[in-house]
Amino acid sequence: MAFNDSSSASSALEYMARIFTCPEDCTVTLLHLLRKPTGSEELMGKKYMQNVPGRMKQVMETARQKLLGAGFRPERITLRLVETPYATLAEGIIDQFAQGDYNLVVIGRKRMSKAEEFVLGDTSIRLVRALEGTAVMVVKE
Repeated sequence: MAFNDSSSASSALEYMARIFTCPEDCTVTLLHLLRKPTGSEELMGKKYMQNVPGRMKQVMETARQKLLGAGFRPERITLRLVETPYATLAEGIIDQFAQGDYNLVVIGRKRMSKAEEFVLGDTSIRLVRALEGTAVMVVKE
């Protein structure tokens, strides 16, 4: 599951925790990709950017606790924080998927206007197209 500190990722996590009928049999990888910093993030300074991995580890540990509370087994939950920056989240998810043994990709999707979707692109559509033969679950918030 692609995960960050957004409300759409939290919605996807909560949906996933509810939908699986045998969570004790599921193996889950919570994946956070550090992306190349935007101009506004670079303006916030190096200290802010250096704190991002630590903050994300805390957010992911909180998510892990939610999965444990839903019945997932601790030895079947992996937290992956990838610090190699990718140009886009879709590229990072596709690359990480190719390196692992996964059956399902879960992502949260925030609502976007048509203009935002045109300019920014839609990660979920890119994943569905690129990961042929793989289930991609897109949870809208």
